[in-house]
Amino acid sequence: MKKSRTIFVALVFAAFAFGSAAAQDAKAAVPKAGEPSPAAHEAGGREYSGMYSFLKDGEFVQITVEDEGRVTGFVSRYGEGESDKGAFLDQYFRSGKLDGSKLVFTTETVHAVWFDFKGTVERGEGKKPGDESYCVLKGTLTDNTSDAQKKVTSHSREVVFKMFPAEASPIPAVRN
Repeated sequence: MKKSRTIFVALVFAAFAFGSAAAQDAKAAVPKAGEPSPAAHEAGGREYSGMYSFLKDGEFVQITVEDEGRVTGFVSRYGEGESDKGAFLDQYFRSGKLDGSKLVFTTETVHAVWFDFKGTVERGEGKKPGDESYCVLKGTLTDNTSDAQKKVTSHSREVVFKMFPAEASPIPAVRN
């Protein structure tokens, strides 16, 4: 009887110790704003896919994270040149890559303008997936312009692009 009681107490103690350790691990896994979520690495960063703000109201960048960190997408923006002033232009990604939380992309050239982005994808202020600013793109955006003589002028700036809320995204939610 004493032996079975001792085994029972030992098992209860072990279960309690194991449960406390698991709870602490779960608390440690909750990402803070500015940190990538652990699920980002497990899902290959797919939860970063979505529509983000761009430089001006009405402009946006669409990011789609595919297999092995390949990133496709496009920038939709208003033209600023003489021939395209105010016209809505789409510039698809020529290349894009997500490595952990590091994101880089380069757009195709449209009307002698292209963009390079180098930065990170981070958790933003949104509380849950689908909320506005759940993720943000932070980094350096370089806009490049080529003139008639093929001389390139580049302008870099630090940017923060916020993810649009899920209901504003043009991509339908996946249904089961």
